[in-house]
Amino acid sequence: MFIQDKSSRGWREFGRTEIIWNNLNPDFVKKFVMQYYFEQSQKLKFEVYDVDSASSDLSKHDFLGRMECTLGEVVSSNRLNKRLTGPKKDSGSIIIGAEELSSCKEQALIQFRAHKLDKKDFFGKSDPFLTFSRSNEDGSFTVVHRTEVIKRTLNPTWRPFALSVRALCNGDYDRSIKVECHDWDADGGHDFIGVFTTTLRELSRGPGASTKYECINPKKQQKKGKSYQNSGTVELMSCRIEKVYTFLDYVRGGTRIHCTFAVDFTASNGDPKSPASLHYMNPYRPNPYATAIKSVGDIIQDYDTAKMFPALGFGARLPPDGVVSHEFALNGNPQSPYCSGVQGVLDAYHKTLHSVQLYGPTNFAPVVNHVAKFASATRDGNDYFILLIVTDGIITDMPQTTEAIVNAASLPMSIIIIGVGDADFDAMEVLDGDEVRLSSRGRVAERDIVQFVPMREFLGRNGEDVVSVQARLAKEVLEEIPDQFLSYMQKHNIKPKPPLLQRQDTISSIRSLPMSEQ
Repeated sequence: MFIQDKSSRGWREFGRTEIIWNNLNPDFVKKFVMQYYFEQSQKLKFEVYDVDSASSDLSKHDFLGRMECTLGEVVSSNRLNKRLTGPKKDSGSIIIGAEELSSCKEQALIQFRAHKLDKKDFFGKSDPFLTFSRSNEDGSFTVVHRTEVIKRTLNPTWRPFALSVRALCNGDYDRSIKVECHDWDADGGHDFIGVFTTTLRELSRGPGASTKYECINPKKQQKKGKSYQNSGTVELMSCRIEKVYTFLDYVRGGTRIHCTFAVDFTASNGDPKSPASLHYMNPYRPNPYATAIKSVGDIIQDYDTAKMFPALGFGARLPPDGVVSHEFALNGNPQSPYCSGVQGVLDAYHKTLHSVQLYGPTNFAPVVNHVAKFASATRDGNDYFILLIVTDGIITDMPQTTEAIVNAASLPMSIIIIGVGDADFDAMEVLDGDEVRLSSRGRVAERDIVQFVPMREFLGRNGEDVVSVQARLAKEVLEEIPDQFLSYMQKHNIKPKPPLLQRQDTISSIRSLPMSEQ
């Protein structure tokens, strides 16, 4: 799905659904959550593709068709059904629905198992999975969850899954939930086993006679008549409703956000005295590094009471002996690399440009490990750490950086990488982990904690001022932080403190260790 930018009239990708394999009539589970404004014309574009590779580049896949509409059209109809415009005369149609979200802040943790399901495979047992759909106001149903497929069994036990109460029933505990059981087939033509309905209120009572459901196949029931009992039974193993906390709940409860800046001082940036250099100090416009620092810093500083930011550099030769360092303090004080406010970081950065020799190579692992050391010392939810790396180059210590990030993924920490210049940033996309979760030495990262953004995507609009560039960049690089933050808190079962117990610290108690001790 794309949304139209109001100023440029260009299209910006908003999100993608999951892939549904071998199916000409897919029913997508993924939902797009967006703000609705009655007073604005919010133009949307939907494009459908046939997947041909693992690439995230849409040009690498077969385009099937597109449809444009407004959000107003969608919300004013129960179901917007429009033809797709594509390479074929009949490219099919797309059905879009919308429902206003409730403010419900709960999630359901549910697990099911089944007994004596119908055998559907000629040469073996069934490969069953469950599909959950919530009922809509017009009586139709919307798919909200599919379990994994359990191969070759008539008595499967599916993994527990978490689903927001808002998604499952829009906060209405008495709204009907339809559960269908199918036998998975590789060709996409999954065989129907049976169906039953329930409600969240019924499920919330827990396992018992009332939550052991007969799976009914209506066609089979009609054909066999009274001799038909069921096509198996599906039984609730557990259902727990728990409150879902938001990023703001933790912030109001006193969780402190710490941001460390790390700047690339490798020679590939070019001589800072040259106007062609990425480090060139243009008196009329900030260079890409200053733009990145200010974009993120101006937002983050609102969540840091002390407004003291560690600022590091890497890839330079330091005076007086010319030793190459991949972890040095921009303020020249290894014992306390803190700068006062975002302007303090910028001042230290500008001063460093005149005192070091740009060199190389481009190593990220030292600065990642630097921040990880502090994050590992405070895992109780009182502190969360963000590392912003601004770089121009192709990373040269990929194995070490990958291992450092995998280790850091279990810590209260996120990493933002902003790429400046026109280098090949393919390695950064790997670190981002949006398509494939990062792994090192056979160990998979516990969470996705890296967000990579190439700055060139935010430059070049005619007439756009610096403030607008910084605002768009900040939105892009910071939008994943709340979800990454919550994934850590949920993974470690950390609940926010009540606002009344909020700590009144005015200066963070966390201080950097001397560089010589790291």
